[in-house]
Amino acid sequence: MSQPIPMPTQGDLHATRQALQAGQTSPQEILERAAAIAQSEACRHVFLPGQVKSPLLTSKAPPKSAFNDPALPLAGIPVSIKDLFDVAGQTTAAGSTVLAGAAAAETDCPAVARLRAAGAVLTGRTNMVEFAFSGVGINPHYGTPLNPADRTAGRIPGGSSSGAAVSVATGAALVGLGSDTGGSIRIPAALCGIVGFKSTARLVLTLGAVPLSTSLDTVCALTRSVRDAVTVHEVLAARTVKLAGKPLPSCRLAVARTQMQDALDDTVARAFGHSLQVLRDAGAHIEEIALDEISDLAAINATGGLSAAEGYAWHRTLIAEHEAEYDPRVAMRILRGARMSAADYIDLLAARKQWMARMEARLSGFDAVLSPTVPIVAPPIASVLDDDNEFFRINGLLLRNTAVVNMLDGCAISLPCHTPDQLPVGLMLWHGALHDDAVLDLALQVETALAHSL
Repeated sequence: MSQPIPMPTQGDLHATRQALQAGQTSPQEILERAAAIAQSEACRHVFLPGQVKSPLLTSKAPPKSAFNDPALPLAGIPVSIKDLFDVAGQTTAAGSTVLAGAAAAETDCPAVARLRAAGAVLTGRTNMVEFAFSGVGINPHYGTPLNPADRTAGRIPGGSSSGAAVSVATGAALVGLGSDTGGSIRIPAALCGIVGFKSTARLVLTLGAVPLSTSLDTVCALTRSVRDAVTVHEVLAARTVKLAGKPLPSCRLAVARTQMQDALDDTVARAFGHSLQVLRDAGAHIEEIALDEISDLAAINATGGLSAAEGYAWHRTLIAEHEAEYDPRVAMRILRGARMSAADYIDLLAARKQWMARMEARLSGFDAVLSPTVPIVAPPIASVLDDDNEFFRINGLLLRNTAVVNMLDGCAISLPCHTPDQLPVGLMLWHGALHDDAVLDLALQVETALAHSL
């Protein structure tokens, strides 16, 4: 196994900002180091070809006064951008060759514009699963980034925000802008040992991002700590997070028995069990509940699901003309939407709405639900590269827990809960829509409790 990834708060954006304020480092040093990592072997296939240049060549280092300006919380901070988002003067290809020749964007999308306005320095466009349609992280066009937790074994990074996650885990960026439709932020966060926060979808504008599912797509980010996740969410959503500082002994937490703890591998089971014990020891009230409603999702999505229906609506002309240029595994999933009727889609929307109401009623009174983010550690890329059956089995496992939150229109955060000698494991804290502040507040305390236990 490669060298363990440092605890996330080591070298997070807050620590970096404090070092800048104290004059212990300079923006030039930070940006040059990020660029050197981005161009190193550790970031092979992480950034799209020709997209990595020293930020100092394209951006002026901010003045020292910027590091004390609350309006510039990302001043001098290197930020990577998933190849899903429009950046003025750049082509948005969404990890495909189909769109590689498209015209460059005329303006930044709102998410990128807000990052820039907060002082962020863009380091490059990150590789991703083609059209964001898989949790594994494989890209046959531009290569697959290696999970930095174990480069020797060549493990998957998770997807679809694969390059974004590896850029943050390696230090090539301190923030990775990404998206989450069924787990595309939280899966790679869990597998790479960093933090991934999926906000309530409606809180951040999706304009200027290539869509997968207009009902499920969420614009969010990967970071190195929960405190960073709070700051970046505030930038992206243009809102202030209200942190109540609710102590763990006052928290009532649920653990879902149905599905979310099925088929855990040994490393995940140990890390999850240890996490629950740490929180119990800290005084949190943890209650196991059946949450049988999760079992209903298979029937609700039996005709193909929202991603297939809405993805096909966007791709239908493009894929009719260029199917041979698509990743076959992505094309297969998109084309499931062609078999869905308008009635199927309307029934699906109605069933989802009813299911959400039942779930929200069941979760009433709990501060959050605790689950393993994914049930397995990252498998080797070789195990899924040429075996479709194994690829789709792993993809299903990776998406199984995270996709529940997207169907709920909820919010969730994945934070590392493994020991330094283990492969990364993510602990997911989640709830329904607009519980973002409570989930982030809880996550700050959970992160601290877990750090003290390791």
